[in-house]
Amino acid sequence: MKILMCVPNISEGKDLNLVEQVIDEIRSVKGALVIDHSSDSDHNRSVLTYLGEPEAVLNASKAMAAKAIELIDMSKHHGSHPRMGAVDVVPFIPVRGVKTEEAVKISKQLGKYLGGLGVPVFYYEDAATRTERILLTRIRKGEYEGLEEKLKDPQWTPDEGPAQFNSRSGATVTGARFPLIALNVNLRTNDISIAKNIAKAVRHINGGFRYVRAIALAIEDQGMVQVSMNLTNYLKTPIPRVLETIRSEARRYGVNVAGSELIGPVPLGALEEPLKHYLQVHEFCMSQIIENSILDTLD
Repeated sequence: MKILMCVPNISEGKDLNLVEQVIDEIRSVKGALVIDHSSDSDHNRSVLTYLGEPEAVLNASKAMAAKAIELIDMSKHHGSHPRMGAVDVVPFIPVRGVKTEEAVKISKQLGKYLGGLGVPVFYYEDAATRTERILLTRIRKGEYEGLEEKLKDPQWTPDEGPAQFNSRSGATVTGARFPLIALNVNLRTNDISIAKNIAKAVRHINGGFRYVRAIALAIEDQGMVQVSMNLTNYLKTPIPRVLETIRSEARRYGVNVAGSELIGPVPLGALEEPLKHYLQVHEFCMSQIIENSILDTLD
């Protein structure tokens, strides 16, 4: 059986009734299974995760996007997380029996669909049509507020849809990628400058870990700040290495880590290094996990 996963991020995290309406569109598609969803009111953003056969996931993604575009008005959106569209980013991730090329094809079918609805679309990661569009952070630079001016630049002509500013829907980024780990670390301080300094210490663009992207966010309702990260290759930059660096950097400022959050489902393989590190079982291998062995026999 082929399994493709999709993890769209939509720009609504406060109106949970609206988010449920979007999720219901996914559930209505036969063969698409919603396995996780989370909303953050400070970020004003929701992350949805579903999987299934590639065709079912594509149909669910079209239904999801159409409903989100119908309900979300970006001209009224405010949140701490970077964004530039109602359906901000839609990554497709091969899970089982799906090659990257097939995931890219699915993402471009969604892109054409959204372009037909009048939404400017950019392809990223493995679906990128230009090297400067591989990274989401580069495409999203300037966010929604800078999008109207950005679309006037021929270098930023969308891959699909009109090269015109859509004030209600903004723009969407879609493509195929390796499964990333969305890890947030909360700090017991309300000093955002500390989180910014720590984010700089761990992210690649400032000389940190090669496969870490990080920003600092305020968690106002908890009186804390957060280092919000994407670990884009957990095999080459394991979770414990990043987390322990954040703990060390936080101690420099007399600050403790309050806790961490994993946003959305994670691959089983991403948990191998945390298990080895924190339990000090250095010879552990994934075949020792009963459920993993069962899945291997089904291949």
